[in-house]
Amino acid sequence: MTYARPCTQTVHAQATLTAPRNRPWLFAVPLLALEAGLVLTWSSGFIGARFSIDYAPAFVVVLWRCLLVMLLLFPWVATELRKTPITVLLRHAGIGLLAMAGYLAGVVKGIEQGVPAGLAALIADLLPIGTALLAAILLKQRLPRRLSAGLAIGLAGVILVTYDALSLGAAPLWSYALPLAGMLSLALATLWQKRSQSTASMGLLANLWVQCTVSAAGFAVLAATEGSLMPVRGWGFGVSVLWTAILSTLGGYGLYWLCLKRTSPTRVASVLYLSPAVTLLGSWAMFDDPLSWLMLAGTVVSGVGIWMVVRAEAA
Repeated sequence: MTYARPCTQTVHAQATLTAPRNRPWLFAVPLLALEAGLVLTWSSGFIGARFSIDYAPAFVVVLWRCLLVMLLLFPWVATELRKTPITVLLRHAGIGLLAMAGYLAGVVKGIEQGVPAGLAALIADLLPIGTALLAAILLKQRLPRRLSAGLAIGLAGVILVTYDALSLGAAPLWSYALPLAGMLSLALATLWQKRSQSTASMGLLANLWVQCTVSAAGFAVLAATEGSLMPVRGWGFGVSVLWTAILSTLGGYGLYWLCLKRTSPTRVASVLYLSPAVTLLGSWAMFDDPLSWLMLAGTVVSGVGIWMVVRAEAA
């Protein structure tokens, strides 16, 4: 097997892992526990989106989801934000536009244009492969064969899990590029965030606040083009916003960036191969959607692929 020559960023990351004294809290929880939480909270976003479409337009929900997180976090991050250099704020704002606004808008708008939800989810689940390919293209990082095989096997498991929900639909041809663009947007943000850890940065909560702020501005523009920005009266809208703000944003994105501090972009993204299975299980519990043995088999196959990725990363 051919291994890539470690770059400066890799050496810095290894040094950080061997010297946790700067952020002891970051190493207090086992990485596997953080990754398990990531899968659960990330999957909650798809379930919350499914729940919310009966009560409000998608862009209105994600707009108020970001605004709620801004309000909740501001008292805790105001002091840090005042002390953070403008260049750092702008960098994290750019990452937020790609990771939140770009990813969510691509997936949501694709479904709105007629791309079947199952196919849109499958395209979004190409994130591990998209991250690895962008790393190879932009950062000139080589992909070991075992890592590539693990990514491919994990994707095969995702296809098995979502097979019963897949269909081509009758959407315009260009609309199928929207969830793909959203996936690549998050992959690019992942690599940018990882590389920025070796320079001046900010805390996790301040990072989330900046990213939600800039994403809220983007979603406000998108929602305004489709109608009102005002919240919708009713308990369903309130539950949708609370669900996606607390579980999907604070939990999902928070754990995503936290795991990224502990390990590589490819491993973090590959863990999300388990997200479709957890999403379908949640849909069965909340919406009485059917389950099948094919979903179970696909989950096992995805688990094997993730295990191969973890072993390749360790090597």
